[in-house]
This record gives sequence, structure tokens and C-alpha cells, in this order.
Amino acid sequence: MDRRENIKVLLAGTMATSYLLSTGCKDDKSPHVSSVKDSLSYGRTAEEKLVDEKLIGETFFSDKEKKMVSVLSDIIIPKDDVSGSATEAGVPDFIEFMMKDYPKFQTPMRGGLMWLENKSIRDYDKSFTDLSHEQQTALVEKIAWPDKAEQEDKNGVKFFNLIRNLTCTGFFTSEMGIKDIGYVGNRPNQWDGVPEDVLKKYGLSYDEKTLAQCLKIEDQQKIARWDDKGNLLD
Repeated sequence: MDRRENIKVLLAGTMATSYLLSTGCKDDKSPHVSSVKDSLSYGRTAEEKLVDEKLIGETFFSDKEKKMVSVLSDIIIPKDDVSGSATEAGVPDFIEFMMKDYPKFQTPMRGGLMWLENKSIRDYDKSFTDLSHEQQTALVEKIAWPDKAEQEDKNGVKFFNLIRNLTCTGFFTSEMGIKDIGYVGNRPNQWDGVPEDVLKKYGLSYDEKTLAQCLKIEDQQKIARWDDKGNLLD
């Protein structure tokens, strides 16, 4: 699964990029908890902070479920030569937070994990987390492609769509994920003024103060100046 192909999933999936929160769980030993608390403290009302603190203090996933989520998220977005894996970006903590912040996800997520566990036991007689990486990936391949999935795996397809969308959203809105796709946002640039042909067309020109203080160009003489009748001054 190509990481950059997942960007298309992120844009087209049911999860919107409005979920820009970093995330955390109850375990204060998590390397992401401190950054979660810092991110939630900025621009929040007192009531919102209380809700955030309550959610962070709660735990949704069991240890086994959290491990399954970690394995799945790293299959979806593994470490490569550009950046780390989904778990290194804190995606499992993001998904944990979303389960509490958006309870509608809880039943399909927990039910999907149960489905995958049962599927693993039926196919390999082992728990999903005890499978080899190759076996885990083989199971995922059965539900990762909706058009190719068997009818008996359709419930697994719905579950995987959910966790894939959450994984992509969590990763590509994290600091690591933003660097991965090279997004830099709005940045100041150098403006060289209105083009010469436009100034000439409207009979306009820059005064000396504007040229000296506002336009940062290598050669200010490159900008022609015109009088109100459209005549070139210099």
C-alpha cells in the first residue's frame, strides 16, 4: 500500500481534515500525551478544556484492541525512507481519542476488531496479534479492496474502510505526516510590484517612497514610471 496513495483516501474518505487534534490516552507514559495536553490547551474555552480533559482521562480500547489497532495502522502506513510509521506519528492514540470524542465510531470499531480476531482464528487458529507480519498482511488484503473482497468478508471491508480513514487522517494531520507530503502552508514571499505592462496600460507609476520601502527588487529601475497621460518618465 503506497503511502501517498493514502492521501487520496484521506481526501475522499468519510473523515474530514477538520479532525486536526493531536490525541492521547489515559496512560501518562505515552510519548504523545504531553503534546496532546499542550495542543488542547490553546484556543479552547473553559468548557471545552473540561471536555477534553475528561476524554483524555478515559480509556476505550483494551490492551489487546490497542495492539491490534497499532498493527493495522502500521500495515496501512508503514515506515519508509521519508518518515516513520503510523504508530510513530501517534495514530493509535488519535484513534483512541476519536472513539471517545465521536462515540458513533465505537460500535463499528469494536465490532470490526472482533470480526478480524475471529477471522484470524478461523483461518490460522491464532490470535491476530500472534500472526506473522505476512499472515497479518494477507488477512488485511482480503478486506482492503472492496471490489475484490468475498461476500463473506463484506463486514470486514466496512471495518477496514473506517480504520483506514482514521489512520490516514491521524497520520496526515500529524507533524510527521504534514512533513511527509511536503505541505508548507501560507508563507510570505517577495512581491515585485505590479507588472510594467499593467502600469503602462493604466497610466500609473510608483513614487520614490514606495519603490524604496515597499518593493524589494534587485533593480528598482526595472519598474518603469509613467505620468498621468501614459508618457514614460524614465
